[in-house]
Amino acid sequence: MLTSLQNPLVKQIRKLHAAKERHKQELFLLEGTHLLEEACALNYPLVVVCCTPQWQASHPELWEEACSRCDRAEIVSEEVLNAIATTVQPDGVVATAKRRDRQTQLPVTGIVLAVETLQDPGNLGTIIRTAAAAGASGLWLSGNSVDLDNPKVLRASAGQWFRLATAVTEDLKATIQQSQQAGMQVVATLPSATLTYWEVDWRKPSLILLGNEGAGLSPEIAAMADKQVQIPLSPGVESLNVAIAAALMLYEAQRQMIYRQ
Repeated sequence: MLTSLQNPLVKQIRKLHAAKERHKQELFLLEGTHLLEEACALNYPLVVVCCTPQWQASHPELWEEACSRCDRAEIVSEEVLNAIATTVQPDGVVATAKRRDRQTQLPVTGIVLAVETLQDPGNLGTIIRTAAAAGASGLWLSGNSVDLDNPKVLRASAGQWFRLATAVTEDLKATIQQSQQAGMQVVATLPSATLTYWEVDWRKPSLILLGNEGAGLSPEIAAMADKQVQIPLSPGVESLNVAIAAALMLYEAQRQMIYRQ
């Protein structure tokens, strides 16, 4: 059992708390039973799995499955587990996994999201969770946004991170242009828009543009949209959380696809 915080493996995993190290090592952290279950269910390649004796005793089948899918498995003390986890009260298991190969293409059918300069990992994880639940085809993330495999993003996605096709784009303008050329309509949300989001025909392949939490979409990105829509708000309410805005449009699209055949 690993008990020393000075162990080289422990030091290596602790470094993965930082985005720079995740990129350097080409690894990211999986924390908690639920995320490990999702990774195993989808055959996601694991590298190291660490758990406490108590967790191993209470999850023998998952431990056995995780061991069969990883390069190295270690029983660790609670002190070590607390050190390698980013959560305040980890539930007893932490794993590392290989970062996804960078996708350069996403589907140009159905509903795809494109997120510009998003900074809050909780928001991104919630958007991923909602997009997967609503049957979205994928999500583009601008390169200056929060790290796609930030531990908080994975936790907020409730495991749906593994199920939604995602890709990082370093040139969001080019990505939007390519989507338009492929026949997708591009829809941006703006407070000043005259069209409401339910007036769009979401049965068409669509790219939804979502902006930064505070500043919204940049003017140059918003100007590229084929349609600009607003989400009606009561007087005195300035804006909605970006994840809530995404959910409204995703489920309106789903409603139209089901009931407006």
